[in-house]
Amino acid sequence: MLASKNNSPIPLRTFGQTGLKVPILGFGAMHIGGHDQNDKEASYLLHQVLDLGVTLIDTARGYGLSEERIGKALSSRRSDFILSTKIGYGVEGHPDWTPSCLQAGIERALRQLKTDVIDIVHLHSCPQETFQQDEILQVLSKAKECGKVKVIAYSGENKDLEAALKIDLFGSIQTSVNICDQKTLQTHLATAQGRKVGIIAKRPLANAPWRFSECPHGHDGEEYWHRWQKMKIEAREGNFSEMALRFAAYQSGVHSCIVGTTNIKHLEKNIEALSLGALSEETLRYLQNTFTQHGDNWEGKI
Repeated sequence: MLASKNNSPIPLRTFGQTGLKVPILGFGAMHIGGHDQNDKEASYLLHQVLDLGVTLIDTARGYGLSEERIGKALSSRRSDFILSTKIGYGVEGHPDWTPSCLQAGIERALRQLKTDVIDIVHLHSCPQETFQQDEILQVLSKAKECGKVKVIAYSGENKDLEAALKIDLFGSIQTSVNICDQKTLQTHLATAQGRKVGIIAKRPLANAPWRFSECPHGHDGEEYWHRWQKMKIEAREGNFSEMALRFAAYQSGVHSCIVGTTNIKHLEKNIEALSLGALSEETLRYLQNTFTQHGDNWEGKI
């Protein structure tokens, strides 16, 4: 039996130097932003998520109705979870990636999410030329000083992530970490650990390429499918989903990994998989060596 919210089996980790504690498993709320669910169904799912102890919820401006639904469903339980969103674009009347867009985006997110403060606000995969502008950093810094945001963060990959890790204002990062995407593990994770920033792993299941017998054209995980075919991974511990999730969640430096779903049974299985702990050193070396053999030119997927 899975424990209730008052006796959660999901361990919490100290999130860098932010003062926050996050669960090893977070909920990616992109899937609740579409029209294949209604508000009532999304609300029921979100409450189940919190009741299971998954107390980090990650959303974004670009996730459709996600922010609005989280606000409607969970404003009465705001103290029960860590709230993360992403900004920088898509605000009417403001050009993307401008100071006014960021400021308006934070205000809009506060209204949509029905909260006075957002725990983590990420710049959503913008190039370094954007976040290196003094005007951009000043808007973000002011939002933090005013108490509207607790942690300013960056979500991204590769050279842009490397540049972001040199910005003192960024207290956390979100980056791709999975069996098919180990670039950050090989390059930037040690820097992030040294700076003691919070680290959220996105796409820990690599969009589950093992589900498809043929390339899922137009699917978000198309690139990962091609990598999976070349790597020819064996399921060494449990099934592929269990092994992939444990690989990402127990990487040194990773504080939480976020998985999106509209099926609560999938979330329960993820919790059970993580309760098994880290993969064996033998399996870990096998997965790392397999990536190294094939992935010299594979950049982190944005």
